[in-house]
Amino acid sequence: MLEFIQLLKQRYQSVLSQQGNEARSSAYQQRIDQLILAEAFMRKGQLLNKATQPLQIAVIGPTQAGKSSLVNVLLNQPVAGVSPLAGYTVHPQGFCQGVSLADCQDLAHYFGRFQQLSQNELSKQRYDCYSLTALDNESSFVPHGVLWDTPDFDSIDSATYREGVIRAIALADVLILVVSKEKYADQSVWEMMAFLETLHQPVLICLNKLTEGSETLLIKSLQEKWHTHRSDPFPDVVPLFYEKKSGSPQWSIAHSKLLKQLAKQVNHKKQANFTQELLQKYWQSWLEPIRAEQQAVADWQQMCHELMQSALASYQRDFLNHPHHYETFQQALAELLTLLEIPVLAGFLAGARQVLTWPVKQMMKLGRQREHIANTSHEVALLKQIAEHTLIQLVDKLLDQAEHPQQNQWWKALNSVLRKNRPRLLEEFASAAQHYHIDFQQDVEHTAQQLYHKLQQQPLILNTLRATRVTADAAAIAITLHTGGIGVQDLVIAPAMLTVTSMLTESAIGSYMHKVENELKQQQLSIVKQTLFIDTLVKHLLLLPEQLSGLTYFNIPLASLQAAEQQLTEKRHGLRLL
Repeated sequence: MLEFIQLLKQRYQSVLSQQGNEARSSAYQQRIDQLILAEAFMRKGQLLNKATQPLQIAVIGPTQAGKSSLVNVLLNQPVAGVSPLAGYTVHPQGFCQGVSLADCQDLAHYFGRFQQLSQNELSKQRYDCYSLTALDNESSFVPHGVLWDTPDFDSIDSATYREGVIRAIALADVLILVVSKEKYADQSVWEMMAFLETLHQPVLICLNKLTEGSETLLIKSLQEKWHTHRSDPFPDVVPLFYEKKSGSPQWSIAHSKLLKQLAKQVNHKKQANFTQELLQKYWQSWLEPIRAEQQAVADWQQMCHELMQSALASYQRDFLNHPHHYETFQQALAELLTLLEIPVLAGFLAGARQVLTWPVKQMMKLGRQREHIANTSHEVALLKQIAEHTLIQLVDKLLDQAEHPQQNQWWKALNSVLRKNRPRLLEEFASAAQHYHIDFQQDVEHTAQQLYHKLQQQPLILNTLRATRVTADAAAIAITLHTGGIGVQDLVIAPAMLTVTSMLTESAIGSYMHKVENELKQQQLSIVKQTLFIDTLVKHLLLLPEQLSGLTYFNIPLASLQAAEQQLTEKRHGLRLL
């Protein structure tokens, strides 16, 4: 599941980098934040499964709320950098209180691509890093663990370092929300708190920069805001009054045990359930554009299969069932005539059969004969025309789809891919048709053998054929076909061949001939469908969506999505992360 969430996040980031629609860009950025949170929360679950981890407390809030100043007050030492300038802190900075850096070594895996640096190595030139600092002195205000000073989440520049903020927040077991009297009502604050509700972290609100007597009204307003955006109970609020002399907030003795009490509310055993709740909350929203793409792919597949059926229908109508164009059975009759002992051609046929004693020469000759037959075949020419017509129809249908607002850009892009690949598709189809026709001559020869064996059981008909001048003329035409003197279509309309066909049809083996011809047609239709349309044309057409730019489209396989959804729905008692 973690791999799927990471894949989804990467695809969203790639697609967003190419977006021009501001409304969609805003929605996609929100989903990226959600995916970063989900990924980080799942990584936290991995940490908890691995070993006992130090308590993590994150101080969060909007810009200039006094987060770093509060960190210094809680730790009772000036370890966090402070500045009157907005956005001074741009990296997550952890301070180890009562725990060593060795106790926090697993955080390197949690932060992933983020690099751990010392506090003085942090630079505003790069944001994919964090610091951990071991403290010598302990504060009575903070339980043993890591206290995190985090960047703001509401300034214009926060978009550049927002991922670090989200990672630090997802890691936290306890949150300290710091807001000032100027910032507590900002929409960004409450959007963030609503965003974090499914993490079920104990929260403490610090209302900073107060003047005496203002706290009651502000706390009441805070409570209203909380209940508007969250469904869990309103947390404790610590009023922090500004001390002019030190320039820092005052943390009273009355609140000295508050964070330790909150730490007792942390329940790591429910981490898997909370993770599943988080994923289910956003799952459908995350998958909206992916499902739309997959629906487009499904529509494309259906379109290809429908046009394949139409192409096969054209092949049956214009070749297999056409009274003047169906040449394959005539080829079988031509092969049959070369098997008969016809007196007029006996010497020539005897010489031809001697070639069988040299298999290599015979195979070379056979190959040349079959290639000539394929080159002069009406079937091969018709198949090429059907393929060209099918691709023209596909282009028209893609243009129609591009007129609809739903996924119109996807269809336009696919149309461009199809046009680019059209020459290659037609070339591959033509080559496959040529090879099919050459290979199918074996089936033609087998049909001729069937007819010959049947004639051997009817000596009267066999002798009549051998004695007929028309048969000799037809056999001569058949041999001329093999030597390249005429084309297949000439064979079909040759009067002598038509006469022989009529003679056999009207004879005692007429019904058997029809049976054999129908079997040959069925075999031909089956092979053409599988070899040319399914395995060649449709197969390559169905792969075209994979050529769409990975920067512009999600291109997430349906199988990957189904596997992730199955895991999400089956693990109702807590998601299995590994």
